[in-house]
Amino acid sequence: MEIKRVTIAGGGVLGSQIAFQSAFKGFDVTVWARSEESKKRVQDRFDALYVTYKEEVEKLRSVIGTDKAHAQGILKDTKNASSDTIQKLYDDVEKAYKNIKIETSLKDAVKGRDLVIESLSENKDLKIDFYKTLAPLLDEETILATNTSSLLPSWFMDYTGRPEKYLALHFANRIWVKNPVEIMVTSKTDGKYPEILKEFALNIGMVPIMIKKEVPGYVMNSLLIPFLMAGMGLLANGVADAETIDKDWKLTMCAPIGPFEELDYIGVPTAYHVVKNNPQSADPNSTMGKIKAMLEKMISEGKTGREAGEGFYKY
Repeated sequence: MEIKRVTIAGGGVLGSQIAFQSAFKGFDVTVWARSEESKKRVQDRFDALYVTYKEEVEKLRSVIGTDKAHAQGILKDTKNASSDTIQKLYDDVEKAYKNIKIETSLKDAVKGRDLVIESLSENKDLKIDFYKTLAPLLDEETILATNTSSLLPSWFMDYTGRPEKYLALHFANRIWVKNPVEIMVTSKTDGKYPEILKEFALNIGMVPIMIKKEVPGYVMNSLLIPFLMAGMGLLANGVADAETIDKDWKLTMCAPIGPFEELDYIGVPTAYHVVKNNPQSADPNSTMGKIKAMLEKMISEGKTGREAGEGFYKY
């Protein structure tokens, strides 16, 4: 089976990136948005990604003919690239921006699709309700994947109506730069579908990472989430401010960004849902409970991250 037509269910920070990257690589892409208001937010994200991708393409001019670091999701091989390559990439950005469709009817959004990627917020009940609604609307041959970052796909497989065609496909934030994609199956996934999604990942400029065993957070977030929680725990307990924690980490590890800069990219609401799913967050005196309260306050004040203009930092 060759994947050509893709729908992303949910146009949040990462859902919109998956959609734009897939369209940039020539796929027929539709995004399902829950309402007209959501549709406008998705379009705003595409407007921003359109600018970002053009900027990333322009940066490639300085690395043509070299092996210097660059956005691998935009162009893998710079050594054999030319000015004609750059122009084609500009054209691909224009086509992606013009051709992505945003649909508020779930039925219309998923009809005739080869692959549907669920990219809703990290809320177990919300996802279950969504799958119950989605299941009868899918074509028989459609593959269904989840981009959940911390929940197990096996928790949802029996609500999908197609557990043998259901698996996890997890992307990193800023996928044009950070381009691994983790592929993880459940006990009921047919063995041919990971290979089909591996090919799809390669075709959209990603590096497929095959996960051998189902685990919350895959490899990426099994490493990243404890790191981010440790940073937020230091802040919530008054050990140091966000800027100091980031500075210490970057200097010590020669890292380009710190935990709070990363959290602003990811988005505070996403971090909040991960924290809320931890049973320890129910205790307001625990570190996890303090982190939850801190994030709730930020969300109530509209400080939801880089996209909003302010999170742990102002932009």
